[in-house]
Amino acid sequence: MILLLLSAAALWLTACGETNQGNNAEEAERGVPVAAAEVRPRDLSRSLTLSATIEPRVVIRLASRTQGTIDHVHVEAGDRVERGDLLLELDLSEHRAELARARAQEEEAQLEYNRSQQLRGEGVVSDADFQRARVALQIHRSQRQLWETRIAYGRVMAPRGAVITDRFVEPGETVEAQDTLFELAALDELVMRPGVSERDVVHLEVGQSLPITLDALPDETLEGRIRRIFPMAQPGSRLVTVEVALPADATGRGVRPGFLGRIATRVDARPEALAVPAAAVGEDDEGRYVYLIRDERLERRTIDIGVSRGQWTEVLEGLEDGDVILATNPIDMSDGTRVRIVGWRG
Repeated sequence: MILLLLSAAALWLTACGETNQGNNAEEAERGVPVAAAEVRPRDLSRSLTLSATIEPRVVIRLASRTQGTIDHVHVEAGDRVERGDLLLELDLSEHRAELARARAQEEEAQLEYNRSQQLRGEGVVSDADFQRARVALQIHRSQRQLWETRIAYGRVMAPRGAVITDRFVEPGETVEAQDTLFELAALDELVMRPGVSERDVVHLEVGQSLPITLDALPDETLEGRIRRIFPMAQPGSRLVTVEVALPADATGRGVRPGFLGRIATRVDARPEALAVPAAAVGEDDEGRYVYLIRDERLERRTIDIGVSRGQWTEVLEGLEDGDVILATNPIDMSDGTRVRIVGWRG
């Protein structure tokens, strides 16, 4: 009985083997099912997305140049001023009294100098006394000029056309030299200063145009231009600051400092790069290669590649527009293998 069962099992295994061999032979005849891709030009330019706060290019923190008590403040935050406009006056009564004394001392020294000059001509005054009179006159003249300068510092003028963005003092306050009085900003020169990675900044240049959109003004698109590229990357982030100037009429179009600006553009332009799926590229001791599909068989083709962007790799040499290739990893395939295309990629 056992012998009969073993014989039946052997006959069944033999039949199964013959069936599998038949299936394998049929599969080989029909070809290995594969996914294919058509080689064609694609846009492999690098996408660059940046954001930064809009800010004035020129911000001036105007400080007092002398000590004194504030007498009048002529501007408020938000006022537009032009170069030379009077912003603030200090009460410098003590300075004016010192100036009056310095002028009197200078006048006295001038008279002494004139008398010494006359007597020197008559031989009455020595050269040494004459030189002392001349030096005394110069000292008192410089003292008079010093107090005039200090009084001039009591009238604070706008150094350029700008907008008062902050005011830090009120009449009656006493300020020291170097105390900040106002902050001014040139709103006709707005910029944004995003940080750009080292891989992208090499594709930017001064004067290049960049589109700018703002969250606050979604319907506005401004044409910015790169004004300068900072010479060094930031040590921590390795980002390079790029200063992008907004158009001169940006303020008139509603743009304000503090708005968030965004830049979305393309760099390292490659709009017509011949490309294949990155997964289709194999590499061995002979170099990089893909499998071309011709007459339902694989044909190994050595290629030179360029950049890889996402799932696509640029092909510089070895393929032509319209070629059909194996779209998947070629490591388990071999030259001459019969295939049939059951799907397409890309």
